[in-house]
Amino acid sequence: MAKTIMVVDDSASIRQVVSLTLKGAGFEVITANDGQDALAKLQANKTKINLIITDVNMPKMDGITLVKEAKKLPAYKFTPMMMLTTEASDSKKQQGRGAGAKAWLVKPFQPPMLLTAVSKLVLP
Repeated sequence: MAKTIMVVDDSASIRQVVSLTLKGAGFEVITANDGQDALAKLQANKTKINLIITDVNMPKMDGITLVKEAKKLPAYKFTPMMMLTTEASDSKKQQGRGAGAKAWLVKPFQPPMLLTAVSKLVLP
């Protein structure tokens, strides 16, 4: 059975590129427009999500807050989370790690780099 990855980004084009890359590698993909949308989908979803990839800067709820809130949900306490963002500062990375993010990939990214990071977080 294919692993399911949630992609959270306020940019439709980024969601599309990441989704196509992941689907091409055999993953199922669920998308969300921002942290608030993602959290609602996590709470309503019956599908096991194996990885959450989120942007940092988004309206309604940013990615770091999303990671903190998702980690409070029993079903997602141990789900790996990756930040995919234009933010490259050490302070933001520290905030992300502190919230529970396991990986940080800076945009623009190359699809092979994304798949390498994903493969380290989602075991077959």
